[in-house]
Amino acid sequence: MWKAILALALIANPAAAEMQRVRLDQRFYLIDLPQTPSGAVILALHGAGGNPANFAKVSGLSDAALPLGYAVIFAAGVEAEGRRTWNALYCCGEAAAEGVDDLVFLDSVLADASERFGLDTGRLYLTGMSNGAMLAETYAVLRGAKAVAGVSGTLDLSQAPAKPVPLLHIHGRADPVVPYDGGLGRNATARFTPVEEVIAAFVAAFGNLSPKAHKFDAVQDGTSVAQTDYLDPAGRVQVRLISIEGGGHNWPGGDADRRAASQEVSATDAILDFFALHP
Repeated sequence: MWKAILALALIANPAAAEMQRVRLDQRFYLIDLPQTPSGAVILALHGAGGNPANFAKVSGLSDAALPLGYAVIFAAGVEAEGRRTWNALYCCGEAAAEGVDDLVFLDSVLADASERFGLDTGRLYLTGMSNGAMLAETYAVLRGAKAVAGVSGTLDLSQAPAKPVPLLHIHGRADPVVPYDGGLGRNATARFTPVEEVIAAFVAAFGNLSPKAHKFDAVQDGTSVAQTDYLDPAGRVQVRLISIEGGGHNWPGGDADRRAASQEVSATDAILDFFALHP
């Protein structure tokens, strides 16, 4: 049984009460609650070596999502030797090596948040960075979600979607850690799935989607964007790929290092725009 102990963190947001920290046995999650809740929940997963507080800061997700009525949960991966990782089946770190069941952990996070804060986890959206994106996509495929958005991390296609799940995937074509074209990344032992194969698997689950592509290059930062939307017969975007030419392994538009991350697109804004298409 997960034993939950609630503690307040000193992180304030003008659109919410203080961010709260909830402990679940050896792990925890941070949660931001909107002043005017819509009932919808975003579960956000940090990358390997990251942590919930850092991901919240870099993404700026709460600042953007809370005014829209979303509750935002930043969950914590398994910690070993000062690094937190997730078991996304073919990656990463101690979590994968030890076969940690992170699907069950996320189930517990959502169940606890639902009971404690009255959230509607039937209106669940997922996002993540890198290793967190891998698990976000995996969880959406295996457990279901309104929509999922992954940045710089690809699904292990041993768990290809059997049912339609709306997907936004954002990935730099020059990513050295999780290569766009798949295979071994820098310092990785896993062979990552190519981005195009992930997109094809999600598109195939819908059965009848038509692609529509466009490009833009509005900021002189050495990157440009190619966006491909896959529309159903009613014209609704069910799968969206944002490829960043010259983009690396980072959160586009994020605050970690604006010199490194493409400023052509804000990953946070793109994610919320996509989620809004799937209420």
